[in-house]
Amino acid sequence: MSQLKNEFLTKDESNLINRYLTDGYIIQDVSNLDALSWIREKFITISKNKLNYQGDLSDEDFLNSVHELISPEDLNEFRLHVIKEVNALPDFRKKYYHAVKPYLDTIVGNELSMQLRINVSIQLPDDDSSLLSVHADTWSGDSPFEAVVWIPLVDCYNTKSMYILPPKFNQYIQNSFSEVSGLNANDLYSSIKENVEWLKVKYGECLIFNQTIPHGNIVNSEKETRWTLNCRFKGVFTPYKDKKIGEFFEPINLRASSIAGLNYKLPKVL
Repeated sequence: MSQLKNEFLTKDESNLINRYLTDGYIIQDVSNLDALSWIREKFITISKNKLNYQGDLSDEDFLNSVHELISPEDLNEFRLHVIKEVNALPDFRKKYYHAVKPYLDTIVGNELSMQLRINVSIQLPDDDSSLLSVHADTWSGDSPFEAVVWIPLVDCYNTKSMYILPPKFNQYIQNSFSEVSGLNANDLYSSIKENVEWLKVKYGECLIFNQTIPHGNIVNSEKETRWTLNCRFKGVFTPYKDKKIGEFFEPINLRASSIAGLNYKLPKVL
């Protein structure tokens, strides 16, 4: 992708945008660690209550070793319970947004639509029931104007994390899509696995990535459980596709001029 030259942006803004366009993602320290700590605390409380956990592991060790407390067969019911409970918390989405706000202001804009429900991924070691095969979200009807904010609750690395195909290698997929679209997920991954980049994202950091380029995960072969959250953001006034405003997205921070403009009605001439 072309880098941006814009004399109206600060040097830091330009660098952040150019990294996003060149690499397809940025990894940064969260801008509000208190907000992230609040989120992780809620996940731990909800999870311990659901599992009737009475042990004394540290927060990090508890999350990393959940696979010792739950079987793969029970994972989906547990995950759905956690998703329901956390998304019912009034401040959850607000905390999530404020954990990354400065980066969204630069990468996406400061008038945003946010996904109504934040997704939760829990991937146990050696479990193949929670895989997200290689894909780009736009292939299934997402708007190319969306960005995904991916936040881990534990350190994520190697197969405990996710991979992304750098934009410079994605051009092959774009140019030969009629051919690769006929491949099954395993064959498609095999055709790009030498070029994908595995992302290392520690707890306390956030990943914002361009969901128009292929990404996914494979079986977690590490000895720890992966806990990650993801949520889509887009500019309020950018084009929508299958995921509509009011159904999937909700405006969260309209500015005064936009509110005034949306409410304006041209006076009638008698």
